[in-house]
Amino acid sequence: MRILPWLLSAALGLISACKGGRDSTLPTVVPEDDTTLGAGDVFTVRVYGEDDLSNEYRIAQDGSIDFPLVGRIEVEGHEPTEVADLIASRLREREMLISPQVSVVVDQYNSKRFNVMGAVAQPGTFPMTAGLTVVQAISLAGGLTALASGNSVVVSRRVDGELKRYRIPVSDVSRGEAEDFPLRAGDIVYVPERLF
Repeated sequence: MRILPWLLSAALGLISACKGGRDSTLPTVVPEDDTTLGAGDVFTVRVYGEDDLSNEYRIAQDGSIDFPLVGRIEVEGHEPTEVADLIASRLREREMLISPQVSVVVDQYNSKRFNVMGAVAQPGTFPMTAGLTVVQAISLAGGLTALASGNSVVVSRRVDGELKRYRIPVSDVSRGEAEDFPLRAGDIVYVPERLF
């Protein structure tokens, strides 16, 4: 398995952070979820009263979808509600429907991912879902191993171009003794092993 250089660099930075590097204070404001669409994301379009136009779509690498009767629509970087408005306006412009009512529901955010590394059963890269927390991310990665240092988990995140590291007491969170930590797309969760 080939590891991307930036991922290896981030992992090494996280290891040094766990060995005494300085961690950032936990943010007091929950980060807003980035709900813009990107390549690989899957969403369902529903056009009220038009079952033939209601379907599931995967955004192509060029950031577009092919929608029946209107053709190619650029959707990358747009919010789901903006995509619904785009589709509705194209249907009106082409005089396919007089007053279309369109909704877009995102099924998978494949363009937004996070990584879980270190002492977990199945480290890897996972698709981001709204409201995901560190404990849930570790569960997706198969949970902590027997050698994991659960209260020394580090989340690495870019904030305004600067790399921040947050130490999360996951074992305490699991026991209800601390607050869980919300993740953002691009975060790296590193679980160190205990030092004997």
